Amino acid sequence: MSIYDYEVKTIQGETGTLSDYKGKVMLIVNTATKCGFAPQFDGLEKLHQNYKDQGLAILGFPSSQFMNQELDKDADIAEACRINHGVTFPLYSKIDVNGDSAHPLYKYLASQAPGALGTKAIKWNFTKFLVDRGGNVVSRFAPTDTPEKIQSHIEKLL
Repeated sequence: MSIYDYEVKTIQGETGTLSDYKGKVMLIVNTATKCGFAPQFDGLEKLHQNYKDQGLAILGFPSSQFMNQELDKDADIAEACRINHGVTFPLYSKIDVNGDSAHPLYKYLASQAPGALGTKAIKWNFTKFLVDRGGNVVSRFAPTDTPEKIQSHIEKLL
């Protein structure tokens, strides 16, 4: 199964797949608005603005699996991201990224780009997966890797 085949639900409740992103470089991030790493939304939005016309797609997947640091309702998440960080990149409905209830997309991402010591579990909010234009997961970045630190990796794929 290709990354483009996974079914996802937008934060507005529309169901689709990632096929709209065929031929684009994707940065897929599990987010949380109440996390200490939430200021990274600003850097992600800057990447989105600077590179969207060159084929970069930033995709945010809110999750509350780490110390319940995400709001309960998708509408509240979208509003917080827009008001507090000016987010205009696509956000998706809140999901689980670990365990039996993990979204299939995240099971796939973790299997394609394991973390430190080969672990597949997502360690915290703002873990980032970089996907090339062919749909291949090429890198996994830790929550502490800011958008600015990974910009050069994105530029190489664009």
